[in-house]
Amino acid sequence: MGEEKGMVDHAAKLSDRVWSRYDRKEQLTRYVVYLVTLIAVVWAVRDIDIFWPWVWDAPNQIQSLGARMWPPEFSQWSAIFSAMLETVHIATLSTMLTIFIALPVSYIAAQNTTPNKVTLWIGRFILVSSRSVNTIIWALLFVAIFGPGVLAGILAVMFRSVGFIGKLMGEAIEEIDRRPVEAMEATGASKMKVVLYAIVPQVMPAFFAIIILRWDINIRESTVLGLVGAGGIGVLLQGSIDMFAWQTVATILLAIVVLVILGEALTSVLRKKVI
Repeated sequence: MGEEKGMVDHAAKLSDRVWSRYDRKEQLTRYVVYLVTLIAVVWAVRDIDIFWPWVWDAPNQIQSLGARMWPPEFSQWSAIFSAMLETVHIATLSTMLTIFIALPVSYIAAQNTTPNKVTLWIGRFILVSSRSVNTIIWALLFVAIFGPGVLAGILAVMFRSVGFIGKLMGEAIEEIDRRPVEAMEATGASKMKVVLYAIVPQVMPAFFAIIILRWDINIRESTVLGLVGAGGIGVLLQGSIDMFAWQTVATILLAIVVLVILGEALTSVLRKKVI
């Protein structure tokens, strides 16, 4: 009877306890994190010196700009179409050229294929350098070197894409099955044959998927290169903004949206076929 009474009392005590997802220590930690985050946000907002009257007036400015952009002006559709083709050409050429640089870099940046630690860090330094600099910054650099035009845009997108493709391909190489590689090495196959017949077949699906994805990204990035003089539809967009031709600006923005949607649809179909 005593044991039964003790069990009943213990069960009653447990039933009186309120379930809580976090204990006191976890709750205190969460509140401290929330407080630190709030302080950081307030500090950042105060430090960047926002001119708040412009922020409060933004809805009126948006309404005014929208009224000036409507209806879109389609009289320059031929020039817009040509600029859109130029944008696609920039994205396509830069993606194709990137392959010849990114593949060797990914090979030396992968731990299981790099010749030594020096080449490993050289490859990773190239990938990090490429991804650390935005496409617009690359475009500004090449415009200063080669002058305004499509060449600067192609090189800018290419140098940016090297880090993206090289990093993902390097990770794909590191995840390959080592058994085919070891089997070919045991037969005395050369390095080139090991790469061609043991590594390349395993990473080909990932390679095509990465290239297609990067081409889609490059189309979107190529649309803004013209803002710094690196060719593409952005040149026409910047010129229309400078001339206050807001109806033409609306048409160009619609064309960019259509181009991005078509590119997304095409890449989705291609990736399904590859993957």
